[in-house]
Amino acid sequence: MIDHMGFGASDYDASMKFFTAALAPLGYKVVMEGPPGAGAGIGTAHAPVLWIHPTQATPAPLHIALRAETRAEVDAFHRAALAAGGQDNGAPGLRPHYHPDYYGAFVIGPDGHNVEAVCHKPA
Repeated sequence: MIDHMGFGASDYDASMKFFTAALAPLGYKVVMEGPPGAGAGIGTAHAPVLWIHPTQATPAPLHIALRAETRAEVDAFHRAALAAGGQDNGAPGLRPHYHPDYYGAFVIGPDGHNVEAVCHKPA
């Protein structure tokens, strides 16, 4: 099981603004901050899932998928991510080619990362 993942952001402030706003509907927030320049962890309680740090290089785009408890959370994630400056990469909806209850939404965030919220539960 993955505990957390880290990646660089070419515009740290923009990335932190995007990820904190987009992931808030899923219950995520900044839960840990390193020394200046080290970055911050976004997660739940005291457990960061994403560790974002500033970098001079443009990072290769990632696909980051985070689990939602409900389909309404997926919808709220998509709205919040778009409002935070993300680009739509797949509106909320069923993706039955993955499995019958796969309900996800996709947004391109800073540095081109494809950020997804997904609920695997039936309606």
